[in-house]
Amino acid sequence: MFERAERGNRAVILHPEFRSTGPDSLDEFQELARSAGADVAAVITAPRDRPDARFYVGSGKIEELAARVEDCAADLILVSQSLSAIQERNIEKACQCRVLDRATLILDIFAQRAQSYEGKLQVELAQLRHLSTRLVRGWTHLERQKGGIGLRGPGETQLETDRRLIGVRIRQLNSRLDKVARQRDQSRRQRLRSRAPLIALIGYTNAGKSTLFNALTGADVGAENLLFATLDPTVRRMQGLHCGDVLLADTVGFVSDLPHELIAAFRATLQEAREADLLLHVVDVSDPFRVERQADVETVLESIGAERIPVIRVFNKIDLSGHEAMVQPDERGRPATVSISAATGAGLEQLRQAVSDWLSSERINRWIELGGRHGRLRAQLFDLGVVNEERITEKGSWMMHVDVPRETAERLARLPGIEGQVARQQLLASLESTLAEPKLAESNVTGDTHALERTR
Repeated sequence: MFERAERGNRAVILHPEFRSTGPDSLDEFQELARSAGADVAAVITAPRDRPDARFYVGSGKIEELAARVEDCAADLILVSQSLSAIQERNIEKACQCRVLDRATLILDIFAQRAQSYEGKLQVELAQLRHLSTRLVRGWTHLERQKGGIGLRGPGETQLETDRRLIGVRIRQLNSRLDKVARQRDQSRRQRLRSRAPLIALIGYTNAGKSTLFNALTGADVGAENLLFATLDPTVRRMQGLHCGDVLLADTVGFVSDLPHELIAAFRATLQEAREADLLLHVVDVSDPFRVERQADVETVLESIGAERIPVIRVFNKIDLSGHEAMVQPDERGRPATVSISAATGAGLEQLRQAVSDWLSSERINRWIELGGRHGRLRAQLFDLGVVNEERITEKGSWMMHVDVPRETAERLARLPGIEGQVARQQLLASLESTLAEPKLAESNVTGDTHALERTR
């Protein structure tokens, strides 16, 4: 086995091409290599009908690859597909050069970009899970379990030792991530109490999410022309909307064929998208493959359980495509698509208005009345932090002014364990009807007014 180079970023790309391979897959992989800091010296394409079990490509193409690596004095080989551990080992042995497949390269980019404590834990977890399937170079000189005096080994190969240590570390990381997840849940609980809706920016990597995030919130999140320029999610308050202040979250960008290890490890980070009241799907309208990009994003959303959250598509970069800023409604009259340019600011006011209109239609802001035997339901409403004001009527019932997302109200109305089916149905009916007016006659109120100020 050759000695791996410890440093060096000069790379040769091996790009196997199949009938199902997208026409832009090579360009995207070259962008991934550039984002990782690689200096691409050469590109070799390899048309295939199906992967080869030994090298993934043919032996003739491997000979060509080895010659190109030697001519370019390359330090590593980047393969645009995901390799098995055996295929990676065989290519390294044949070419005498370090090999990184697509999944490993993306993991390396994430490792470079992770800044937060949670992000670093998630990257390490994903790397260890990926590495655990690639322990094919284990040492064997300590594997003896019997023999003469002085020849008895510990009975465990280095490969088994590595697997055991990786397993221990993975359990430690999972435990720490569980603790971080609980802390995030507490933050979300406080956010629910503040009654500030959450909007998550999602989209294909390099679609302009961070630029749009900065334009809408006045933040200073790094926005570069690189894939995965933003890794750790950032949440800022978005002010000046007619519906009130909202929270806007900038999430990690998606990419086609995202490794399963990353989807699993970053489930907590993508929680911002799963818990959002509304998703803004940012699409680079100047990208000729935007339809395929949208499909890739929707696939990832489905894999993390966020496919049912309402979405407004934001067609960004109209300054590069020649389109005009505009809003297109759906069949119910709600905003469906908004064309903007985050870089120039064109269409941003239309986007703000579209978000405000959509949230106003999906949030219920009414008075409801609960009787004394419905204390548990009242406690649930306070626990969710959706009560703006409470008053006691002459007959001793509670008049409560609530501000709650319609989906939450429907879920609460069906929640088991709350006394009184009538109360649950009355909650939903009151929220959806116009019978309960926003203003309550003072003659029906006795006692002091208990107002709950909004937590900011």
